[in-house]
Amino acid sequence: MNESDFFPSQEPEEQSQTSPQRMSAPHAHQTIERPLPMVETAFLASATALTWLIYTYLPIPLLGTFLRIFFPIPTALLYLRWGNRAAWMSAGVTTLLISVLMGPPRSIQYLMPYGLVGVLLGRFWKRQASWVVSMGWSIIVMAIGFFFQLQLLSLLLGTDLWVYINRQITGFLEWGVIKLGLLLQPDIIVVQLFAVGLILLNAALYLLLVHLVAWLMFDRIGVAIPDPPLWLQVFLEYQDE
Repeated sequence: MNESDFFPSQEPEEQSQTSPQRMSAPHAHQTIERPLPMVETAFLASATALTWLIYTYLPIPLLGTFLRIFFPIPTALLYLRWGNRAAWMSAGVTTLLISVLMGPPRSIQYLMPYGLVGVLLGRFWKRQASWVVSMGWSIIVMAIGFFFQLQLLSLLLGTDLWVYINRQITGFLEWGVIKLGLLLQPDIIVVQLFAVGLILLNAALYLLLVHLVAWLMFDRIGVAIPDPPLWLQVFLEYQDE
């Protein structure tokens, strides 16, 4: 009889104990990483809904303009970090939160256009498209969103707000014609073209600010988006000097 018959080797038992731990280590690492997109999506969606809430109930002009810039940025950031699904989840969760806190009309006003613009910007920035491309398509969505909101508010208020806007612009154009000493009467087509031009100009300036803020912020957190056009880079460097 050998000693090994009475005292069997402990190596197989040790291997059986250590091998499951070694096998479970990558699985545990994946388990830790897997909730990260969900946590970031929930956090940024909540932050966007809170920003919308403050923007609505604290009508301070400068503060409102500043907060409005950040409506599409969190959704675009999620697209850059986690892809298309996370961005749409963020837009959907934000819309749901605003609907619970403030009602469906307010949530629809967020989703169209800011939620869609956030997804669109994230898609173009992910593909490193130029600012001309991303701003061009986003301006179209912003303009469509403006008319969508206008029709929604007109339906809720029971009055045509587009007619009201045209009247205000007509008065402004008549005042300008009088100041210039011209004997002209603004035509309805000219008034509507002027109104559409103002809407597009407002959307272009807004999206330019969104691009600038995102470009400065994302660079600090290690998320790259396309650089501004050359003329804008020269202008920014001149202002820094």
